Formats: sequence, structure tokens, C-alpha cells
Amino acid sequence: MKAIGYQVNLPIDAEQSLQDITLDKPSVAGRDILVKVQAVSVNPVDTKIRANVAPKSGYKIIGWDAVGVVDEVGDKVSLFKVGDLVWYAGDLNRSGTNAEYQLVDERIVSKAPTSVSVAQAAALPLTSLTAWEMLFDRIQVDTSANKTLLIIGAAGGVGSIMVQLAKKLTKLKVIATASRPESVQWLQSLGADQVIDHNKSMSEQLGMKDCIDYVVSLNNTEQHMPEVVTLIKPQGKFGLIDDPMTFDIRALKAKSISLHWEFMYTRSMFETGDMQTQHDILANVAKMIDDKQITTTLGEHFGTINAQNLKRAHALLESQQARGKIVLEGF
Repeated sequence: MKAIGYQVNLPIDAEQSLQDITLDKPSVAGRDILVKVQAVSVNPVDTKIRANVAPKSGYKIIGWDAVGVVDEVGDKVSLFKVGDLVWYAGDLNRSGTNAEYQLVDERIVSKAPTSVSVAQAAALPLTSLTAWEMLFDRIQVDTSANKTLLIIGAAGGVGSIMVQLAKKLTKLKVIATASRPESVQWLQSLGADQVIDHNKSMSEQLGMKDCIDYVVSLNNTEQHMPEVVTLIKPQGKFGLIDDPMTFDIRALKAKSISLHWEFMYTRSMFETGDMQTQHDILANVAKMIDDKQITTTLGEHFGTINAQNLKRAHALLESQQARGKIVLEGF
């Protein structure tokens, strides 16, 4: 089967940073399904793993987010059959989606939405899981209360779906942040009630302090912490997904602010008792798409799944100039 992988951690502009290779088709057993991959999207985690995690041997295949057709099923599989169109975000500990065929545990997979193209669907699994888990499992927003949610760095993949989920499933007022005119327009089109610039004083733009019930920071959290502490209400909830180099949680003490870290891979990495929750979340999101409640966050289609196009996608993500999700389709 065709695949794209690497042997050494290299800058994305290096010739061998990602390579087109050929591997054996995997064998399926247990609760795994073998998926023939049709479309994938590229996430910041792809660039971090490529740059920092060396393969134990041979080539490392990365990629999280895929839509494809079930080609074979393991002997303990009960949720799917051969021919089902499925989508998923995968498992950080296993070989990734940048391959024609991939093994994935059925508990983190659901049937894909049918009202959109496979490319449009591929933009959504990882970010939908991250956004859903942050809102409803981590900071546990009150869905029926007229409270306020601030999403910092909202124009990327996670923020784009979080805005939509919050507007469709809660009564929250959603304030999003973006710094470029096109990103502001993008968030407004997705339903954000207000968009402010995170490169300027957010508290001055809002004209008040202690006014936000829930704050979610999606990037550059270290830079935004002083404003987070200023804006969030006493006993508010603060969630983040990035990896700040330094992080002084003492600043949260005076207001008794609770801290919530979301890592979408936790359930699959540790095979938690509620691992199949991700199957349920993806099924709910697929239904919302087919019911026209939320829309794809596809930003750019980069063509065929190959090393050259994946390099372009990694480079754009590393520039932090991407809007929405980058998708590739077919081998």
C-alpha cells in the first residue's frame, strides 16, 4: 500500500522530512477495523510529532483525521461491517492516516456524515472531538444558562467547530478572538456573537473585567494568561489545549479559577472505561452535519495525499496562517 512517512525528525523544507513509501497492507483482528482511507486532514499535532518524535524503527506514519470505507473487520467487531463509510481521529500510539489502509479501534470510530463530501467530512473528526470534550467533559458548560464563553484563537480548526457547537447546543454568548480581517469574517459566518482581537487588550475591547464565565485558550496561552485572569469571573472555568513553555497556575488562585486541560487522545491512549464515548460524539456530530445544524470547517483542499502536498500543508500550519482545516483526498 502507498503511505507517507519519515525516518528522521527534520524541518519541513528538508527533502526527507516526509517521503512517499510502500508498506504491506495491515492484518486485522479483535476490535480493530481496517479502513481504506479516502480523505484526510492535517492538524498541528502532525507537525509537532513529525518534528519531535522519532520512529522506533523503519518509517513513522503520522496523520489524524480520516474518512474511509471499512475494508475488513476484526473477529470482535460489533459496530461496523465491510462497506461502511466511517470517520475518526485515530490513536496517537498507532500508525496514522497517511496511508491507503489503516487499522483503528471501532470504539473511536463512527459512521461518517452522508450529506457532505468525504473531503468536507475529513476536516472535522479531531477538532470536533476536541471541541466537544472541552465544552462538555472538561469545563462542563451549563447548556441552559445565559453565560459567556470566550474562545481565544478561534479561527483555526478547533475554534471553528467549537463556535458552532456552542451556538447550537447551548445558550452561551460566544465571544471569539481573531487578528486578521478574513478570520473575523470567518468566525462571524460561523455564528460568533462577537469577535475581538487577541493581539490587543481583550479587556479594553470588551470594556469590562470579571465578565467571562468560561475561557478556552487554543494557542499562545502563555501570552494571553494575564488577560485570561483579568476577564474571567471569580469561580470561572479555564480550559486550554496547547503546550505553554511556562505556566504559573498561582495566578488562578485568588478567583478560585478551575483549570481544565483537554487532550483528545487521552481516552484511546489509556483505553479508558469510557473510550467508546468518542464513537458516540462522532455519531452526534455526523447527525448534526446531516441535519444542517453545523457546517464543515474545511479551509483549503491541497489535492492528492502524497509527500509533496503534505509538506505544503505542514508548512502552512507551522506558519500559523491557516484558516479552517487543510484536507487532502485520494492516493
